[in-house]
Amino acid sequence: METGEARYKFQRLKVYHMALEYVDRVYTLSKKLPASERFNLCNQLERAATSIVLNIAEGSTGQSDAEQNRFLGLALRSYVETVACLDIIERRGYLAGDNLGEVRGAGHELFIKLQSFRKALTEDRRRETGDGR
Repeated sequence: METGEARYKFQRLKVYHMALEYVDRVYTLSKKLPASERFNLCNQLERAATSIVLNIAEGSTGQSDAEQNRFLGLALRSYVETVACLDIIERRGYLAGDNLGEVRGAGHELFIKLQSFRKALTEDRRRETGDGR
C-alpha cells in the first residue's frame, strides 16, 4: 500500500491491487476521449472500472465465501462493461486499437485473476461441505 500498512483483508489481495491499477489505466485513457463523451462514455467507463474495485472490497469484508463469490461476480460484470466501453471507443474511432492494447491487456489479466479467485472460493466451499460436484 502506498499510504501505509494494509489494514483490511481486501487491501492484501493481489486482485484488489490489479483492479486499482486497471482503474488508473482507465482514467488515463478516458482523459484522451473527446469532450463530447465526458458525461457519457467517459463517465460510464470510469464508473464501471471503479465498481470492480468496490465490489472486491465489499465482498471480502466480513462475508462468507458464497457472498464474496457473489461480489466477485459483480466485479466481473463491471469488468465486462468496461470491455464493451472500450469496444465502443475503438468502433467510434475515438482512439486507435493500439492505444487501447495496454488497457485491454491489463484488463484481461484482471479478468483471469477474478475468475481464478472465484473458482478457488467455490472449490474451498465444496471441500468444506463435501459436495463432490
